[in-house]
Amino acid sequence: MKTVLGLIAVIVLVATGCSVSEQVAVKESPAICAFIADPTCNQLTPGAKGEMGLRWVDPRAQPTQYTKMMVSVVGFFGADATKVKPEEQEKLTALFQKSLTDALATKYQVVEQPGPGTARVQVALLDAEAATPGMRSITMVIPQARLLSTIYMGISGKYPFVGGAQAAFKVTDSQTGQVLGAAVDDRVGGGSIQNAAVWQWGDAENAIKAWSTQVTDAMYAYTSGAKKP
Repeated sequence: MKTVLGLIAVIVLVATGCSVSEQVAVKESPAICAFIADPTCNQLTPGAKGEMGLRWVDPRAQPTQYTKMMVSVVGFFGADATKVKPEEQEKLTALFQKSLTDALATKYQVVEQPGPGTARVQVALLDAEAATPGMRSITMVIPQARLLSTIYMGISGKYPFVGGAQAAFKVTDSQTGQVLGAAVDDRVGGGSIQNAAVWQWGDAENAIKAWSTQVTDAMYAYTSGAKKP
């Protein structure tokens, strides 16, 4: 009995150090290539640790020329969008637009018109899944339930009753339309105890915030010259 209780205690303690949003494998969807378009879509390959699930960067690009950014979150794209109510789509799209704009504004001048030295960042939400708040709280807080949800996560790759989202990203030259890079990523709610009281679309919101930071950091690595295409 002491061993079991000790194991439960360890799991709960570990959970406090888990992230609020975790990356999972990208789900295949016709909407990916419909948004990104060929031939770029066919050149997507799995990203390394810390990168998007699938990604591609044009090796011929000269990213250091870009000091300004345009941001366009087109909202939900593809058949999976129909399972999210229009009003929720609007809220998540508006959040993504603001979150990504604010993040990029820490590194670039964000503008609304094409011009020299300006890249356009386009984003589409391909899918979103709502969490089940009540059941989510139980599996996060009660030790025995936490143990079972951790076992479930080890088998399925995600915790039970969590939500999440999948999104596609495309960066182009604002004047020529040349595709500079593209990516697709999928995230779900993590095991952090902070997620115990997450609301229905809280996991999707956390994914959006994580992407906003990730996109900004990844782009700045290239435009600053720290990383080569």
